[in-house]
Amino acid sequence: MNDDALDPRTLHAQAIKSINTDRFVYNNLITLYSKSNINNLFSYSLRLFHQIPSPNVVSWTALISAHANSLFSLQHFVSMLRHPTLPNQRTFASLFKTCTSLPCFRFGLSLHCLALKLCISNEPFSGSALINFYSKYRLPGDARKVFDEIPERDEVCYSAIIVGLAQNSRSIDALSMFVDMKACNVASTMYSVSGALRAAAEVAALEQCRIIHAHAVVTGFDMNVIVGSALVDGYGKAGFVLDARQVFDENLSGMNIVGWNALMSGYAQQGDKNSTLELFNSMEARGLVPDEYSFLAVLMSFCNANLAVETEQWLTRMKVDYGLEPGLEHYTCLVGALGRAGRLQEAERLAMTMPFVPDAAVWRALLSSCAYHGEADMAWAMARQLLELNPHDDSAYVIAANVLSAAGRWDEVAEVRKLMKDRRVRKEGGRSWIEVQGEVHVFLAGDRRHERTEEIYEKLAELMKEIEKLGYVPVWKEMLHEVGEGEKREALWYHSEKLAVAFGVVSGAAPPGKALRIVKNLRICRDCHEAFKYMSRILEREIIEMSLYNAAQGRKNACPLNVTGARCCDDRCHPILHGKKNYIQLGKRYLQHWLTLISSVVSLDIHHDQVFPFT
Repeated sequence: MNDDALDPRTLHAQAIKSINTDRFVYNNLITLYSKSNINNLFSYSLRLFHQIPSPNVVSWTALISAHANSLFSLQHFVSMLRHPTLPNQRTFASLFKTCTSLPCFRFGLSLHCLALKLCISNEPFSGSALINFYSKYRLPGDARKVFDEIPERDEVCYSAIIVGLAQNSRSIDALSMFVDMKACNVASTMYSVSGALRAAAEVAALEQCRIIHAHAVVTGFDMNVIVGSALVDGYGKAGFVLDARQVFDENLSGMNIVGWNALMSGYAQQGDKNSTLELFNSMEARGLVPDEYSFLAVLMSFCNANLAVETEQWLTRMKVDYGLEPGLEHYTCLVGALGRAGRLQEAERLAMTMPFVPDAAVWRALLSSCAYHGEADMAWAMARQLLELNPHDDSAYVIAANVLSAAGRWDEVAEVRKLMKDRRVRKEGGRSWIEVQGEVHVFLAGDRRHERTEEIYEKLAELMKEIEKLGYVPVWKEMLHEVGEGEKREALWYHSEKLAVAFGVVSGAAPPGKALRIVKNLRICRDCHEAFKYMSRILEREIIEMSLYNAAQGRKNACPLNVTGARCCDDRCHPILHGKKNYIQLGKRYLQHWLTLISSVVSLDIHHDQVFPFT
């Protein structure tokens, strides 16, 4: 196509020569001028608008859309009302987009009021833009209300609410909305699929990732770069980097920087610095320029591998060699790496001197490092820093109390407990869960409510005796109370993570040799971490434990336990290794599962009082 065909002035000249030129021609020209890549043509859109004798709502909307993301858009809207011309739903959609990008929250609220008066807010076009508006301002509840008021919801409306809920960490609601979309026979889009994948990744819901992946293959979205990047991110965060790598390789030709960063983050989450650096170098060799997220993945890999020197070197390289200014997250990685290496004073000095005000993640990284190295005084000081930001952060009290109790400073432990009581802070209960054949089984510490309790406890006792023969020694520092050794031992034995693993074994949650995967809402217990190293040898399989606690703080879990047990090498354990053909078969196999799933999210057979509609 030649330049004349791309130049809106050609059509404009033809319109001028025409005897009778309809108004819609000028309306289209306004849009063409605003979208033209030719220099100095944007101003033509306003000049052309002023030549229209009687601009209608379409003319005004074209002008407002032409100046989207600038204050001129809002000024033209005010002129439109004074004309007077009433807006339509497309006018509101453009204005809500402008209010999101500027930002102009109060003006957006005024627009919403006007849309309500004109009965336009519940139209699909304006409604979806309004959902996006509230989602961007971190008001997912209001976004959901707008969605519920739209009588005829199309795929754009569903995409907006699914993405909005996922972006605001309302992962369960986002997944439920995706199920509702399929129940209503509304077509998927690349945005709804990628949004659902993001939600599944946020809660480390592996089976949901696989189901949505199968759906993407059947609907043809699996080769879309946005969906492909979301799949890589989802599998990576779930701890299955082999699956993430397979998706990445299948989409390599069209993969952008987001996909590369997602896979690097998956490797970094497991402390696999070699694979992370290999990807970083390959990305550069292909002509892609690393961004701040690329370096965040590299720094995270060194931090999780306990390599403080390399973390420092790469932070310097980011500034000197690439001209990128590190953000707070990059400095947090270095603080964590220094802390884990025992260089606590340097870590604290960096936190106080970096060009950012330390946030909760920085102080929590320091607090965890102090607890790991048994520095009770410094741990209590870091806990106070954290409590200044959030006096109701239960983790600060618990970690401080644990390290003080390990040091035998029971008076100070009592002081911490009293402070919690005075501030009415309650410790969040630890929960671990495991997915077995489409069901999510949730366990608490010492839980005896499961229907297979006797089998679980019998298997756990058997495993604990076996690992003691291999040299397992309980990590007593996890115990807060000053009690006898027998009571301590029993309390450690029945942590929620160990119960979940025992149930995974007795229930046949995975084929022989395939990894057992546990998800926990809090930080990983050090004793369970140690016990799983030995259990993996007994069971001859990996045990992967994902912590949502670390993800919620903006830090990836340092160790999905890819421990010393035998790595799964059987292709049957990784169906994705068979490629797309296998996933088409998987999609057909899940068809009946989908029909059951979409009938009612809450009807899933989930044990206990917790509702996790992951599958």
